[in-house]
Amino acid sequence: MNKRENIQETERLAIRKLTHDDFETLIAIMGKPEVMYAWEHGFSEDDVRSWIERQLTRYTKDCIGYFAVELKESGLLIGQAGLMTTTMNENSVVEIGYIFDNTYWHNGYATEAAESLIAYAFDNFGLPAVYCSIRPENKASIRVAKRLGMESCGSHTVVYRGKEMPHIIYKLENPK
Repeated sequence: MNKRENIQETERLAIRKLTHDDFETLIAIMGKPEVMYAWEHGFSEDDVRSWIERQLTRYTKDCIGYFAVELKESGLLIGQAGLMTTTMNENSVVEIGYIFDNTYWHNGYATEAAESLIAYAFDNFGLPAVYCSIRPENKASIRVAKRLGMESCGSHTVVYRGKEMPHIIYKLENPK
């Protein structure tokens, strides 16, 4: 697939599959602890390489994963938004996620990208619902989920690097 072949476009954003060519930009974004605060650490070069590989595997296996989000006007990669198959409380679901460079926070980009990808999920996969799993202290992501029309529907615990991390589950049902 051509690097510039978009999965989705919005008024301001182009959403496409990640490639190995995105490594330098992703390490600049994901290396920041303030961007990756839900993981409680900035990502190392090895973490980012593994991240890209995991997305490439997801594209092949599920046709979804975290996607690059670029500003249409400049082509600048400013973050990621994605759809991932995951397990929450023993149920297999599709989850929306978003990670943006803190330089671009508070511009509505996460909401815009997530809305587009949720529509993509509903239109292309006919999913009954899309979920989001957010740490309770992540107030910005909670605001995005609520702007998307998602409602809290429970909680679960994610174990990451041996640490238990409680998460609130948000859900948006397919209106069709």
